[in-house]
Amino acid sequence: MSTLHKTDNITEISGGSIITPLGFKAAGLHTEVKRKRNDLGAILCDVPASSAAVYTLNKIQAAPLQVTQESIAEEGKLRAVVINSGNANACTGEEGLEDAYKMRDTAAEVFGVPKHHVAVNSTGVIGERLNMEKIIPGIKALCPMPAFKDADQFNEAIMTTDKVKKHACFQTTVNEKRVTFGGAAKGSGMIHPNMATMLSFITTDAVIEPEYLQQALSEVTNKTFNCITVDGDTSTNDTVVVMASGHAGNDSLHPEHPEWDTFVQTLQSTCEELAKKIARDGEGATKLVEVKVNGAKSNEEAAMAAKQIVGSDLVKTAIYGTDANWGRIIVALGYSGIDLDPAAIDISLGSITTLKNSKPVPFSEEEAKAYLEQDDIAINVDLHSGSGTGKAWGCDLTYEYVRINAGYRT
Repeated sequence: MSTLHKTDNITEISGGSIITPLGFKAAGLHTEVKRKRNDLGAILCDVPASSAAVYTLNKIQAAPLQVTQESIAEEGKLRAVVINSGNANACTGEEGLEDAYKMRDTAAEVFGVPKHHVAVNSTGVIGERLNMEKIIPGIKALCPMPAFKDADQFNEAIMTTDKVKKHACFQTTVNEKRVTFGGAAKGSGMIHPNMATMLSFITTDAVIEPEYLQQALSEVTNKTFNCITVDGDTSTNDTVVVMASGHAGNDSLHPEHPEWDTFVQTLQSTCEELAKKIARDGEGATKLVEVKVNGAKSNEEAAMAAKQIVGSDLVKTAIYGTDANWGRIIVALGYSGIDLDPAAIDISLGSITTLKNSKPVPFSEEEAKAYLEQDDIAINVDLHSGSGTGKAWGCDLTYEYVRINAGYRT
């Protein structure tokens, strides 16, 4: 049974999922592309949903991204998204593109929807052809539609090296109508998004036109998914897709709507929760690290500095080793590329101040070590140079990360 935790007009639903918003179903199954667990999933909407997406900025993009971009560009509507894991269908040439189209076309036939109402995503090993002899029968096995009732099975189907399933659900009210967001994501390694390998799917029952949904998603992505890093690698397959069924019955949302900010903030809450879960589940990670930067010249520079700090290998290894080496933090800050006053920097680990106005502050090494042994670590920086604020999330860097990635294909 779902439980509610309310803050202002945005409510987090513990136990909610990608099928909590009205009009959506989901399912996942095992095609044997992967040895043990589900490897094919789908989300289905009962109406053409206003849709938007953001994609990796890696110049080498996997075939499914081309197909998904083409589908959404047709009229900004989707009915279904089909995802396979275990194989990224990246760097597979014309044959890989043909396979991605075949996935889309098969799903359209099976679900009885136009081809351009289907998006396709893949995640896994780069440079190998999809096993279509397993994937196509798997897509056909996703019907009949009543089988689409298991968000948990879908969440499993999109995982690769993930240790845990990642989901989020938030509600708000717009025009006195309840509006719900549900999200599911995968991502553990190759995470350094510039819209990493990271896939995220978000559903909502809000009424909104595609162009405004795209505007909201692009804004929110820069504050959430683009503020996490695990290892500095931007994948060929990174994608975030949002679908809006319109079943909530609110007045259509747009930037001049009096509750536009509430809508965007609820979308941001959903994306931020998924982003933090991706960072926490970094390959081999033992800690979630949040960096907050205040007093920058702009919000953009604050976010840039925060991401540079949380992405520093030396900072990440210090956190893993419970070493309160604040020097690594200020070094990362110094090469972040932002404008700052080198003589006016404050740094703290949680509530433990280590630097004030760029001068070392005596602190208990034992207390700092005990703090760094916790699962959640906060690094706070104040630049005293402006009013800009920003956050970024990441994780520690461990021996286990090397082990996982040294044998990823085997």
